[in-house]
Amino acid sequence: MSQVQHIHRDYIVIEGNIGSGKTTLAKTLSELWGTRLILENFADNPFLPKFYENPEKHAFALELSFLAERYHQNRNELNRTDLFRPGVVADYSFAKSLIFAKINLPEDEFELYQSLFHIIHGRLPKPDLLVYLHCNEEKSLRQIASRGRAYETVIELEYLQKITSGYLDYFKQQPELTILIIETDNIDFVASEQELTNLVRQINQLYSTGIHRIILS
Repeated sequence: MSQVQHIHRDYIVIEGNIGSGKTTLAKTLSELWGTRLILENFADNPFLPKFYENPEKHAFALELSFLAERYHQNRNELNRTDLFRPGVVADYSFAKSLIFAKINLPEDEFELYQSLFHIIHGRLPKPDLLVYLHCNEEKSLRQIASRGRAYETVIELEYLQKITSGYLDYFKQQPELTILIIETDNIDFVASEQELTNLVRQINQLYSTGIHRIILS
């Protein structure tokens, strides 16, 4: 990838639906810019396969476990300083916890969960830039299938559509954040170095507070 002048930010979050490529992009940016990297440790969560098998039974335990894990990981990583690797790129936002819980939990459990979320959310730094990789749910399903995780085979299109709506609704309620929504339906930044370079170039710009949309092709 061709090098471009890096605009330093202390904390960048890459978000997107399941299978959108957010982890791949976060790893690329961290390596390119020499930052620390925060990756979600979802593969080690014992409730995740159980949730996909029986969502109603295991949703609350899953969401609480993710909430605790994400909080401890963010608190530990964002409150320390590394002079040799300044800045952080993460492949998830802490707000992801609230978005998924609203989809997965019944109303009474979500109200309790939401109270716990807001108690601890204010203790964490907000990202300087939140990048959301937006692609249609059919593409997400294809990319989920290509990575071959057995427990993800039960994920349905409707569930992915709910996640997309959850993120977009949440963004509308965050006027203090700088959010960059990038439409990626027509690109494959994993396979194409040129398309990856163009994607990185769009992220590596100065943006004002609010929501910005870019369509890549």
